[in-house]
Amino acid sequence: MRISQLSERSGVPVPTIKFYLREGLLHDGQLTSATQARYDESHLARLRLVLALLGPGGLTVATAKQVLHQIDHPSRSTHALLGAAHQAVMPAPDDSLDLSRARALIERWGWQIQDADRRGTGMLERALQALDDADFTLSDETLDRYAEMMHQLATAEIADIPTDSTAAAVRYVVLGTVLIEPLLLAMRRVAEQDASYRRFGDGKPETRQPD
Repeated sequence: MRISQLSERSGVPVPTIKFYLREGLLHDGQLTSATQARYDESHLARLRLVLALLGPGGLTVATAKQVLHQIDHPSRSTHALLGAAHQAVMPAPDDSLDLSRARALIERWGWQIQDADRRGTGMLERALQALDDADFTLSDETLDRYAEMMHQLATAEIADIPTDSTAAAVRYVVLGTVLIEPLLLAMRRVAEQDASYRRFGDGKPETRQPD
């Protein structure tokens, strides 16, 4: 198909498709002349993937390129692939950040984390600092309960990684890292609305029974 047909089928304007081509987000078509190229279903699928990554609240073009690179050039180790996918979407580690509190929590929870992976540990430390800055205290019991639920969720997600195909594993890990977190956040918001309604009713304050 010509680029105009690719645009029509994908809903992506031609100038945007050309921008994706220049940025390397979309692979080149097959040249039919000096100024013309043909595109196929793989380009259509790639465009849909790019749109998913760059959608509202999604990734920057630079980060999307890193994610797509992981899909196109996967690591041999699925565990290493997970780390690479996380690195593509997580902020760079701050070497000046004291990670002792986050590491102490990770050790208490019995989680096996590579010391070289400072990104996740750094995010945990910054989140704890943000709570401190807001004078918002979480008890150890609450933190441990969050950790238990997160570990159950992570275990279920890792168990679902395909093992019959490297390409399928790459796609699942990378896209799961990028696209599932907004889904989980949205589900939490909706679940909180339900839990609030069940506890407090339709805008009525909670009433306490006399002792």
